[in-house]
Amino acid sequence: MNHLKTFALLAALTALFVGLGYLIGGPTGMLIALVVVGGMNLFSYWNADKIVLKMYRAQPVDEQHPNAVVRAYVGDVVQMARDAGLPRPVIAIIPNDQPNAFATGRNPENAAVCATTGLLDMLSREEIRGVMAHELAHVKNRDTLTMTVTATVAGAIAALANFALFFGGGDDRERPGGIIGTLALMILAPMAAGLVQMAISRSREYDADRVGAEIAGDPHALAAALQKIEGHARRIVNTTAERNPASGQLFIINPLAGRGADNLFSTHPATGNRVKALMEMGTKMGMGPRRAAFAEVAPGPMATSVPSTPSRTPGPWG
Repeated sequence: MNHLKTFALLAALTALFVGLGYLIGGPTGMLIALVVVGGMNLFSYWNADKIVLKMYRAQPVDEQHPNAVVRAYVGDVVQMARDAGLPRPVIAIIPNDQPNAFATGRNPENAAVCATTGLLDMLSREEIRGVMAHELAHVKNRDTLTMTVTATVAGAIAALANFALFFGGGDDRERPGGIIGTLALMILAPMAAGLVQMAISRSREYDADRVGAEIAGDPHALAAALQKIEGHARRIVNTTAERNPASGQLFIINPLAGRGADNLFSTHPATGNRVKALMEMGTKMGMGPRRAAFAEVAPGPMATSVPSTPSRTPGPWG
């Protein structure tokens, strides 16, 4: 089903890309766009995950890392992946103060899970486990191919629309779009982003929450983590995500919230609804409001609790 969804989404995006090519350059532009998007789809299938990891400057880490929190993070991901019947993914950290995480890769055998340094600074070990279990659930559910490829193609559509604006004027009567076509591009660009985001159903986040809570064995920890991440993400701007908004769908919480703007086409359900579902799941499992499932890592320079003020105490990341 996920393969069918990916195919349908890529077909729709390809049609939109080719249509924009026609508006810019007529039949010749359409043909060029068709060739370009065909090559881009093939390239993104094999390389989109690498592009995203490089874009966010993800740094692979392992059990030999000098920081105790990172070692615990790696060990927990490895253990949960094994328990979930998944191959060991690439495990990375992203140097970014905004607490967030995402998974990428075309299949479980080529998957990567990433946590920001802000996430490792601000959450407890059990909350980090809950977040990363959610990301492993995306890998298990094979959502990562859909998310990664669509982020790449959507970025290309936005780039094409921006390119068209440079050629919007003049008296080029050969170009079918003309000024009307240029204005259409300005409208279609955000609509394309909305198409990408809406094509990946919000239900996949609920499903990843549920499966992730089962993998970690603690729905309440994930619920607490989501609340903390939501609060901090609205105060800390993720500059890379702001420059590449199509990649925002990859994260567990919308990283574009740093600017405080409402996203009408967000793929992320309301955090309150997700927390409510997780708390109900925990109740069915016979759990209390919260439990300390894991002892914290020995005190060190990395914070494991949420700062009481918007300013962040410097940690080992600077």
